[in-house]
Amino acid sequence: MNDKRLFAPSTARNRGPILDVLRNVLPAKGVALEIASGAGEHVTFFAEHMSGLTFCPSDPNAEARESISAWIAFTRLANVKAPLALNVEEFPWPINAADAIICINMTHISPWSATEALFEGGVRTLSAGAPLYLYGPYKRGGAHTAPSNAEFDASLRARNAAWGIRDLEDVAACARAKGFGEPQ
Repeated sequence: MNDKRLFAPSTARNRGPILDVLRNVLPAKGVALEIASGAGEHVTFFAEHMSGLTFCPSDPNAEARESISAWIAFTRLANVKAPLALNVEEFPWPINAADAIICINMTHISPWSATEALFEGGVRTLSAGAPLYLYGPYKRGGAHTAPSNAEFDASLRARNAAWGIRDLEDVAACARAKGFGEPQ
């Protein structure tokens, strides 16, 4: 059998702390849409520990969706749906409604227009007050929070000038402009 699961080293480091936050942010039941699921390691880990939710992973990349499907098959979790081919900038999204949206490590490896589209699609998909959870590196007040983030930002921008670590205040302002309340 050819194992199609992809692995991201950072997932093992951050999935526990992210889960701790999600347990306090997400509803106990309903549908949680994960945007830009990547390998699928996060979504299956969260689904294993939050069995009241149905998780709906998504990614625009076919190889990522193969990995997500392989992780679902490997874990045999009944509360994770097959991955959607979802590019945040292409409307309508292939899902009409969700009770929460999770987006991990997307805003810095995509153009700013993807962040804007994430909030626009989120407003269309979520009911008022439903959470849209973001995780990733961010600048605060225009400054990096760690020297390693400055180096990472430079490497991202060298790969693609439209990528880079975003300023948290800019992301929050975009969320408000698209109809979300004050970020927590």
